Amino acid sequence: MSAPDPSLLSLNTVTVKRQWNLAQAIDGCARHGIRGISAWRDQVAEMGIKNAVSSIRKHGLTVTGLCRGGFFTSKDWLDDNRRAIEEAHELQAQCLVLVVGGLPSGSKDLMAARRQIKDSIQAILPEARKAGVPLAIEPLHPMQAADRACVNTLEHALDLCDALGEDERSAQGALGVAVDVYHVWWDPKLEAQVKRAGKKRLLAYHICDWRVPTRDLLNDRAMMGDGVIDLPKIRAWVEGAGYTGFHEVEIFSELDWWKRDPDEVLATCKERHARCT
Repeated sequence: MSAPDPSLLSLNTVTVKRQWNLAQAIDGCARHGIRGISAWRDQVAEMGIKNAVSSIRKHGLTVTGLCRGGFFTSKDWLDDNRRAIEEAHELQAQCLVLVVGGLPSGSKDLMAARRQIKDSIQAILPEARKAGVPLAIEPLHPMQAADRACVNTLEHALDLCDALGEDERSAQGALGVAVDVYHVWWDPKLEAQVKRAGKKRLLAYHICDWRVPTRDLLNDRAMMGDGVIDLPKIRAWVEGAGYTGFHEVEIFSELDWWKRDPDEVLATCKERHARCT
């Protein structure tokens, strides 16, 4: 397996969220020669979307994704997702990542929650298409089914694409998936489902590693090379399916990387992307 193209490295700003605001992350990417950036909406709001757009364009960065839309089982999901689509359009983001939401408060009806998620995506899909914003359903690890996302496998996410009419006759890339290795590396069907997704539906590829032992299931992701995920193998599957986009480093790390100098974090991202993925 050949080394990854260094120009395809992208920084998800959550990787340095404790140290830098969005303006600092944009400047940091430019200094380190990282050409992609994926921003979180709270950081965009803090900076102001016009300032964010201006700075990103000034530095020649590509917005590989906006985090996040979704949470379709919450009360105010529709207005929030409409705003997210507008923000993604203004940022010219390559996709709006959907973390779909878990069980509604007080509910144990998982099937009903999943039906609600399907219906909600169907409701916003025309607006996303009109705005030219691809929606990327991100399956999350089953440990987060109750509170964050009850779409937990790539197969399930692709089934939603099928059910919502995203076949070969549909608008190119209007609805697809975000493959985050932290959430899907364990899946015995992963290779087959990546192949099934193909170039059209693979809208985003997120990388990090799975630490053993994991000290916190949400906020203890490892840097690439510090865990047990076979990252070169998964990249081979993703690229073999036709994906040619960015490799987005997304690390939640309360006990490690959020405590380090952010320039060290970005330098390590570059080195590990070249050596371990």
